[in-house]
Amino acid sequence: MSDEQLHLPVEPPIRRRRLRKRMYLLPSMFTMGNILLGYWAISQALQGALGEAMHFDNAAKAIGWAILLDMVDGLLARLTQTSSDFGRELDSLADVISFGVAPALLAWMWGFRSLPADSYADLRFNLVRLGFVASFVFLIAGAARLARFNIQVNPQPSNPGRPGKKYFVGMPIPAGAGVIAAIVHFARGVPIAVWWLSLIWVSLMIAAAFLMVSTWRFYSFKELNVRSKHPFTIIVLVGVTIAAIGLFSRYTLFIIALTYMLSGVLVRLFYIVRRRGAHPSPPSYSQAPEAR
Repeated sequence: MSDEQLHLPVEPPIRRRRLRKRMYLLPSMFTMGNILLGYWAISQALQGALGEAMHFDNAAKAIGWAILLDMVDGLLARLTQTSSDFGRELDSLADVISFGVAPALLAWMWGFRSLPADSYADLRFNLVRLGFVASFVFLIAGAARLARFNIQVNPQPSNPGRPGKKYFVGMPIPAGAGVIAAIVHFARGVPIAVWWLSLIWVSLMIAAAFLMVSTWRFYSFKELNVRSKHPFTIIVLVGVTIAAIGLFSRYTLFIIALTYMLSGVLVRLFYIVRRRGAHPSPPSYSQAPEAR
């Protein structure tokens, strides 16, 4: 038997293995882009302290693009079946930078650090410190959310949904970062200049931090079948969303971010009301009228 005949059955498996190894690099490349955008967002948030609002807006846009790359990264890993321990760890580190450090710094610089210093000096000083604490709470909550997601095998939400549905336990950290970025982008990067708006900003960040570490249910969109033969509804929704973001990005992203954040709250409230209605309390006989 010749050497060529001996090597013919061996070459295709070798080529497939090499192609497989290269496919593993594809999701990681998007993760690297995620890290780059997070770093760019941090640098833009710092430059915003010079008084140019466009830098804050650029930071918000960079976080938004990082969210898109994070979604594509996970989608590619699932479609190509190239998930790996290295990829998951790298993705978690990227999320801490792009959706933890970057939005926390942006929220502090935009909502507190840029307050006017010509009036209410003591109030501004206390608000800047309060904002620093709130931003750190947001950051640590996001990191804790990622750590819990990595170690849990089959997390169960406190308000379970229908069987077969896929949910996140707690609001994902990209969604929390998206709320911060969408609001800053909605304001075109113009920082908060009124002290009572800073108090509302504190409340919003604390609420986002609580939702990330909660066990409330948030829809994951992972059950959408992009491989179906007729994904007409998905194509239409994606097309309309892309067009709306391209034409009215400030309003569209603002509505999407806040709607997703409030969806977990509304689902939780609906679950509480339905559970109480399904288990009515037994009648009390202590207030029954006395027999005559």
